[in-house]
Amino acid sequence: MGTNGYRKYSNDTKIAVLCGGFSNEREVSLRSGKNVYEALKRLGYINAELIDINENTIKTIANKGFKAAYNALHGKYGEDGCIQGMLELLGIEYTGCGVYSSAICMNKEYTKTVLRKFGLPLIKSVFVKKGEDVKAAVKGLNYPLMLKPVSEGSSIGMYKVNKEDELEELYNKSLECKQDILIEEYVQGVSATVGVLDNNEKTFATEILELRPKKEWYDYEAKYTKGMTEFILPAELSENMTKVVKEMAVKAHKGCNCSGVSRVDFLIADGIPYILEINTSPGMTDTSDLPAQAAVMGITYDDLVLMILNNAGLNK
Repeated sequence: MGTNGYRKYSNDTKIAVLCGGFSNEREVSLRSGKNVYEALKRLGYINAELIDINENTIKTIANKGFKAAYNALHGKYGEDGCIQGMLELLGIEYTGCGVYSSAICMNKEYTKTVLRKFGLPLIKSVFVKKGEDVKAAVKGLNYPLMLKPVSEGSSIGMYKVNKEDELEELYNKSLECKQDILIEEYVQGVSATVGVLDNNEKTFATEILELRPKKEWYDYEAKYTKGMTEFILPAELSENMTKVVKEMAVKAHKGCNCSGVSRVDFLIADGIPYILEINTSPGMTDTSDLPAQAAVMGITYDDLVLMILNNAGLNK
């Protein structure tokens, strides 16, 4: 499923590729941005410009005359509604999700609150604010537990707590991300992720990618170190489970008012596909999930970039 040659923007349109930024995912974003920029150049967008977002570049974007922005930022300020709001104030169309959906999906607890209303399966969890009695907060949960900073990506600040004696120490380590913490029951199962794309007013799920980390769980090292995770694409799931996961991914995408592109992460256990989170700015590096998922459907990297670009401005 390609773009059928459709282009929303002419080849001389000034397009900013936004990457880098201030988050802990800066290095991944730089790689995503470089790849997207090179794809746009191959596609003939002669006025595409790669911009590493910092305090100075933010002030100059307004004066560059950009018609559109391809958002390749990950994490805080780039994926949470901040850059989206700035671009809307400047009248610059941008790719991906809008202010509302970006802000919701950046926060794992808020995402769960929305998805719960749609009856989608979620792992039992509690939300713990800094200063609360963490041992009291988790009384209704069964060990082991997973600690997750609510608005962090790439598994940064995540820890597995095997028993109560470890809780306070690991909770304090997780708090070093300076965020409140989502604490979930640790569930063993199949880790999977599926992209969701909008194309010509049709929303569809990509093939499902199954992740088999060589570590106990899918942490930062397993995500970004070559050889630390086995990737099964398409996932080795039953036909029915494949259908259910794809339908849930699209339902989650629409339920959180996402647009253009998202990636929904699942943990499948005992026949239940639990939704873990929604990523509104999926990586576009050489080793990222979304380009690989698209490729097995016959969508080239350049076509994927063009498809996402064509949906810029539809997120308001």
